[in-house]
Amino acid sequence: MSYDPDALLDRRRLKRRLRIWQGVAILVAVAAVLATLQVSGALFLGDRIARVYVDDIIVRDDARAQILSDLAHDESVRGVIVHIDSPGGTVVGGEDLFNGLREISAQKPVAAVMGTVATSAAYMAGIAADRIFVREGTVTGSIGVILQTANVTDLLESIGIEPVTIKSSELKGVPSPVEPLTEEAREATRDIVLEMYDFFVGLVAERRGLDGAELERLADGRVFTGGQAVENGLADAIGDERAALDWMVDARDVPTGLPVETVSEPEEADSLLEQLLGLSGKSLFSNALTLDGLVSLWQPAAR
Repeated sequence: MSYDPDALLDRRRLKRRLRIWQGVAILVAVAAVLATLQVSGALFLGDRIARVYVDDIIVRDDARAQILSDLAHDESVRGVIVHIDSPGGTVVGGEDLFNGLREISAQKPVAAVMGTVATSAAYMAGIAADRIFVREGTVTGSIGVILQTANVTDLLESIGIEPVTIKSSELKGVPSPVEPLTEEAREATRDIVLEMYDFFVGLVAERRGLDGAELERLADGRVFTGGQAVENGLADAIGDERAALDWMVDARDVPTGLPVETVSEPEEADSLLEQLLGLSGKSLFSNALTLDGLVSLWQPAAR
């Protein structure tokens, strides 16, 4: 079978053009992948400053703890700026954040930039930084620990409900909303709260160089504006992220002009059941009732 020479040449030209366009398509695809990796921070990572956000209610978070540990040991991260905007949370949550930031500080400079609110456990986290920046209008402080309960026995009795509790000892499960708080139970509970308070105050004394009557005055649970916090030694300066970067360059010899990269926790999709439970929790219970442990949380008003 013979071929028309012109048709054969046309087929060869078509194949050549097809290969060229295939090559172009491959190059475009590779460029798109590289661009995506670069934008996500997974490629060509040079020296940089890491930006971490701490907001909402603070609880223990293993994923966040791992991120902080990774930052501490990542030699390309020359410093960390932690933005804090939270009313606090559990004592353990604040403690974990404090420890994670102190681990970073042992290797590289850490600056805290406090936003609208940085109180209680959020302030506990902030004092782990080497330098604390606040705004004039920041609300911070509220150094203290709180454990709240309620006695609803009279209410239950008025609607014909008699709570029944069977326990191994008098102090098991106290405080409880379905039984009166005895003096013994009150004292035992207060001892726990005061021990956690002493732990918190000890961190403030160590990190902020405060002691004696001055420390006692500042650690009475009150909140401070940013200006008051600086005046009383609870924070270092009025400033924002730019001020924190300037401090790293001037005081800690961090190279100028480094990019600042936001580090975020990976998002995990909740199951339908978890979403429904989350919605019901937000509808039926306050944050204070669902926190996992003793609370170091500023509560400016009841809802």
